Formats: sequence, C-alpha cells, structure tokens
Amino acid sequence: MLTEQETKQDFGDNPTQLRESDHYKEEYVQSFVEKWDDLIDWEQRARSEGDFFIRELRKRGVKKILDVAAGTGFHSVQLLKAGFEVTSVDGSPVMLAKAFENARRHGFILRTIHADWRWLNRDVHDLYDAVVCLGNSFTHLFAENDRRKSLAEFYATLKHDGILVIDQRNYDAILDCGFSCKHTYYYCGDNVKAEPEYMDEGLARFKYSFPDKSEYHLNMFPLRQSYTRRLLHQVGFQKIKTFGDFIETYKEEDPDFLVHIAEKKYRDEEESNEYE
Repeated sequence: MLTEQETKQDFGDNPTQLRESDHYKEEYVQSFVEKWDDLIDWEQRARSEGDFFIRELRKRGVKKILDVAAGTGFHSVQLLKAGFEVTSVDGSPVMLAKAFENARRHGFILRTIHADWRWLNRDVHDLYDAVVCLGNSFTHLFAENDRRKSLAEFYATLKHDGILVIDQRNYDAILDCGFSCKHTYYYCGDNVKAEPEYMDEGLARFKYSFPDKSEYHLNMFPLRQSYTRRLLHQVGFQKIKTFGDFIETYKEEDPDFLVHIAEKKYRDEEESNEYE
C-alpha cells in the first residue's frame, strides 16, 4: 500500500503560480510513475517514432550516448536494443528505479546515474558522442539560468564533435492557436488524456487523466521554438536542425512535437550553421 506522500502531488494553494525548476521531483510521485508507461505506451510509441533517432544518431557516427532524461527508460532501452552504449540519467530517483526495472524486463542491466542537469558533470565523469534529452523534459526548467546552465553541462559532457538531441512540445502552436493534439507520437496511450489545463507565456500546466479516474499534473515552462534554438546557439552549438514530428520540412502550427539536433563541431563560414 502506497503512502499519501507516494500518491498525492502537492502544488500548494495556487498551482498556477508554482514555477520552480526543483518541483518536478515532487510531481513524479510513485503512483504517477507507475502509470507513466500507460501514458506513453511503449509499443505504440516505438511504432510511431520508427527508427528516426537511431537513423539520425548513426548518420553522425554516434556510439556512446548519455540519456539525461531517462524517465521510465523507454529511449534508453530502444537505444540499447539498437546496439548503442547507453548511460541513463534522471533527477527523479523514483523514475530511475522504474527505468532500471523496465530495462531488466527487456533483458538489459541499465547503467544509471542520479543527477541534476545543472551540475551534471559533478556526477558524470565521461565524454559522450551524443546527449539525448527527450520526452519534453527540458521544459521542467523554469529559470533562464537553469536552462543555460543545463545546456552548458550537456555541451561539456560531449566530445568535440558530439551532438545534443533535445525535444519539446510545439508550445508556439498551443500559445498562439490553442491546443489541438493529434495524439500520434509521444503520448500514445489509448485511454489516457494529456491536455493543458492552464497556459500563459510562463507556464504550461498539463493534466493527465487515467481510466481509473485518477488525475495528475505537471507544471512546465512553454518553450518557444526560436527561443530554444537561440539558447542552443548561444551555449556554443554550431549547427541546429529542427524536425516537426520527425519531419524536416513542416508548417509551424502542424507538429505536436519538435526535435532539435544540435552539433558541437565547429564549422567555418562556408558551412552555414543552420541556426537562423
């Protein structure tokens, strides 16, 4: 039997004013983590993503990967299945324990590190060909300094020609046009609803409703695409390519999710940096 602390989220008296980077650890209570795999549906998600990440990583010669937002382990396991060497990081020990359990069920012993992105290199002492930060995880950071510090930590743990793969919801479309999710890619559970309950330029509060009538929330920062790309460039990434729902050419309002692939490798002026 789970305790109240393991089942109840606490957002205080005014949830829409709770905008703190550290609070995500308290949002992922045990009961929510236990339902997380129902939310993303591993099999359907694997089909919808196809080999996009594997193809893009192999195209760039990646072998060694740091998954800095492991969650319950979906991408870590998919990458291990594809033959990559993977180390899995998460700031939530509850998520990390679930990821280890899921990986073991798929025949892998997950190499895990419990770490805060802002001080990643305090706990991660190796260099990687790629860092992946997926599942809309980067939007848990509310403070500008936290986002810059975390990206700088990602950059520092990459080899000289390494890449960062980072995704986000298409918050531009939600803020400018309202929420209209195709429910096709990231959150795929058939009987689970994930939709915004409150939105402004500084907060995206999502509600997750499950068949047993339980409801959970996440407070996240609504990153605009141009802002994310600008931050990546300012931290030092030389070439940034953005995909909408895994397609390189897309209309701004169409995709549910955006994936940015940022290259650390220096390019001279003859090679456009593709940031603009």
